[in-house]
Amino acid sequence: MIVGSTKVVEALRDWLAVKAAVENNSDNTITAYQRDLREFFEFLAYHKGEIVGLSALVNVSLSDMRAWMANVRSHKVTSRSLARRLSAVKSFYRWLAEREHFEATAVLSVKAPKFQAKLPRPVGTDSAIDLLATVQLQSLQDWIAARDLAVLTLLYGCGLRISEALSMTGKDIPLGISLKVSGKAGKERIIPVLKIAAESVSDYIAKCPYNISRDSALFRGVRGGPLGPRQIQKVTATARMQLGLPASVTPHALRHSFATHLLNAGGDLRSIQELLGHANLSTTQAYTAVDSARLMEAYLTSHPKAQ
Repeated sequence: MIVGSTKVVEALRDWLAVKAAVENNSDNTITAYQRDLREFFEFLAYHKGEIVGLSALVNVSLSDMRAWMANVRSHKVTSRSLARRLSAVKSFYRWLAEREHFEATAVLSVKAPKFQAKLPRPVGTDSAIDLLATVQLQSLQDWIAARDLAVLTLLYGCGLRISEALSMTGKDIPLGISLKVSGKAGKERIIPVLKIAAESVSDYIAKCPYNISRDSALFRGVRGGPLGPRQIQKVTATARMQLGLPASVTPHALRHSFATHLLNAGGDLRSIQELLGHANLSTTQAYTAVDSARLMEAYLTSHPKAQ
C-alpha cells in the first residue's frame, strides 16, 4: 500500500541517508527509523483519507499528533516505545522543516510520555568469569571456541559494544595497551586493553584458519565471512542456561558489568563515561542507580531492624 507521495518517499530516503552517512547511525537504527516513519505516514493516510504529500506533512496539526499517539497506544505499545517513535518523527520533522522552510511547532511541541527508565542489569563478578569459562566449552573447534571467548572478553574487559568488537579489522592487531574505537555517531574513544583481552585475541588469531588482512574483518564466521552478532548471542544464551543464570545475561550485559564493576571498585563517573563512549553523563549515571539499588537490597536483607 502506497501511503506517501513520491516527494515524501524521496524526503524519507534523503533523511535516512543523512542519518546513515553524516550521523553514522547503525543499520539497525536506520531500519527502526524507516519503520517508524512509514507507520506514521500510514496513519496520516488513513486519518486524512488520502496519500500523504509534502503539503499534508507541513500542515500536520497538534490534533493529528494526538490522534496518532492515541492510535499507537491502542496497539498496546509501551510508553518507552511510543517515546522512541515520537523521537524519530520529531527528528525527521526538524530536518524537513529546515529543508522546506516551514514551522514544525505542532510536531516538535508534543511531549513524550513519561516512563520509568530501565536500569542496566549487569552480571555478577563470579558469574561473568564463569560465563566466559563456559562459553569456551561450547564448540568442538578450537578456533571457534577461542573466537567466542575473545569477543566476550573484549565486551567485559574493555566495555565494548558487540557491534564495536565485531567491526574490528586486521589493522587493529596486534592489540597493544590501548585500542581506538569508533562508537555511535562515529564518536572515537581510546580505551585501555587488559592483558587477558589481548591474549584472548592473540590466541584466536593463532588458531583462526582464515587469513586476516589489514582491511578484513578480525572475527570470522564458520565460512570465513564477517562474524555476526547472532552467533555470539546464541553461544552466550547456551552458556547462560548451563550455569542457571537469568535471561538478562546477554553479551551487552557484559558491557554493563564492565561499567558497574569499575564503579564498585571506586572508578569515577567521568572516566567510565569516556570508556563507554556515552555522549551524555546522564546515561552513565544509570550505573549509580544500580549500585544504590544493590546497597538498599543488602541493607534490607541484613539490617536487624529491617526484618
